[in-house]
Amino acid sequence: MSAYEALAGVYDRLTEDVGYERRADYLEKLFKKSRIPVHTVLDLACGTGSITELLMERGYEMIAADASPDMLAAAREKTEGKPGIAPVYLCQSMPELDLYGTVDAAVCCLDSLNYLTSPKDVQRTFQRLHLFIAPGGLLVFDILSLSGLQELDGQVFLDEREDVYCVWRADFEKRSRICTYWMDIFTQREDGAWDRNIEEHRERAYEVEELRTWLMEAGFTHVRTYGDCRMSAPREGARRICFTAIRGKE
Repeated sequence: MSAYEALAGVYDRLTEDVGYERRADYLEKLFKKSRIPVHTVLDLACGTGSITELLMERGYEMIAADASPDMLAAAREKTEGKPGIAPVYLCQSMPELDLYGTVDAAVCCLDSLNYLTSPKDVQRTFQRLHLFIAPGGLLVFDILSLSGLQELDGQVFLDEREDVYCVWRADFEKRSRICTYWMDIFTQREDGAWDRNIEEHRERAYEVEELRTWLMEAGFTHVRTYGDCRMSAPREGARRICFTAIRGKE
C-alpha cells in the first residue's frame, strides 16, 4: 500500500498529542517577529490540514498543498462549510510546487521536509518556494535533526485507540542518513472485524549548515534556527529544529 493511503483516515486520532494549537500560536509569534504583514499563507505538505484549519480560523487566507490525495481529502473535510475564506487545496509534491501567485508566508510543519530523501529535491523545493513567496516574505519549516532520527534506530512504537491500533518500527541507515518506518495499521470495521494495512515511510536527516547553504543559494536571507516551539536557539542535540528565512528582495 502506498504511503498515507491507510494512515490518512486515522492520522488525527494517532496524533492527538501533537499540540496543533500551540504550534499555530508559535507560527503567529514568528510571523509577528518578522515584522512582515502576513495575510496569505501556504501550508506546504499540509497533511490532514490541522494547521491549515487553525490558521484559517485566525483569519489567514490559506493555500494547502500535499502530494497525497488521501491526506488532502481529509484536510478539505475539516474546513468545508466553515466560516472564513475557504482554503485552496492543491495536490502537489514539494519539489513540484506551482502556485498561481505569491504568498506572504509559507510554512512546512512537523518534519515534512525530512520526507524528501533526495538533497536535489530539497534544493528544488527551496527554489520553488523562493519563486512563490513574495519578495520580503517569510518561510518557516522544521526538521528532525540527525540525532533525532538516529535515536529512533531499532525502536518499536505502539499507538493504540479504541478502534485503531498502529505498530511501527524504525531503522536508521548511517551512510544514507535515511530512517525507514514500517507501519502496521489495524482499523476496526463496523462489524467488529479488523483490517490490516502496511505502509513504509522514509525520512532523511539533514545538517543545519547544508540547509542554510541551500536556502541562501535559492535566494533566501536572514536564515535563523530555533528550538522546537521556542524563540531561542536550539539546544545542543535538539531533536527538532525550526528554521525561518526571508525571501530576498530583488
